[in-house]
Amino acid sequence: MTEASIVRPRVGVNPLPWYLTPHGFDPAGADLPEILRQVRASGFRAVHADPQPGVSATEYLALLGDAGLDPAPGYFQAKFEDADAAAEITEQARVTAAVHAALGLDRIFIAAQFGDQLRTLAPGTGVGYDPARFDQVLATLTRAASAMAAEGVVPCLHQHVGTLVETQEETERVLAATDPSFLLLGPDTGHLTWAGVDPVAFIRQHRDRVGAVHLKDVHRQVAVDGRDQGASYFEITGRHLWTEPGRGDVDMDGVLAALGDFDGWLIAEVDIPDTETPLHSAEISARWIGEHTRGDRSER
Repeated sequence: MTEASIVRPRVGVNPLPWYLTPHGFDPAGADLPEILRQVRASGFRAVHADPQPGVSATEYLALLGDAGLDPAPGYFQAKFEDADAAAEITEQARVTAAVHAALGLDRIFIAAQFGDQLRTLAPGTGVGYDPARFDQVLATLTRAASAMAAEGVVPCLHQHVGTLVETQEETERVLAATDPSFLLLGPDTGHLTWAGVDPVAFIRQHRDRVGAVHLKDVHRQVAVDGRDQGASYFEITGRHLWTEPGRGDVDMDGVLAALGDFDGWLIAEVDIPDTETPLHSAEISARWIGEHTRGDRSER
């Protein structure tokens, strides 16, 4: 097999750790050029796309270019359970996809809005499931996903602890009710594990539908202890639930094996670094992915 014929994933990183402050998530208050410089210094060549309001695709690409980076799939979340907001959500999804298309991307993660009250208090358990509410989530998510795909950017369903698409059953229901032409799968190895799902088996089962993956590892005992103690989402993640790929209890090699010759996106995402700094965390993630894959197609 020649080098040109080898199928390789595209690799990027979510700079979320640089934006999480003691006061919460604050992208507007961050020094983006410095963050991008550190991302590039860590070894990554592509970064989760998140242009702030008022920044055009051209301006954002120039900002990334100055740091030697390419855009990688970003993230769209919404309160799909709000029937009154369905039209507005669909338009927001369309606009977000159009921006991604202008950045040269053909994938984006899509998720139910994080922060459901019951599910952040009892994370990873599927608490408070309501069939009627879930049907509304499915209806609006389907509309939004179709609108995004019409812009040439296919969304990838991202199950996430603390949202209304949290469990394997909920994720499977969405996949069964939608078509791969407008909704792919964007699993998160950490959130799957926290919700009691084997990410290797899940990804292997849905391999043909996976369009992008969030890679994070987990200290499984932190999740178990937190559930036993009735701890909240933020209490559990604050105990260093998350860790960099290869440093926790997830079979990350098995995940890559299940993906096989995957040419979609692998996005390292360690929300709270399990190291001294976000830069060190990104360096560890970049090194692990580089050593365990056969290259990075985002490199130019």
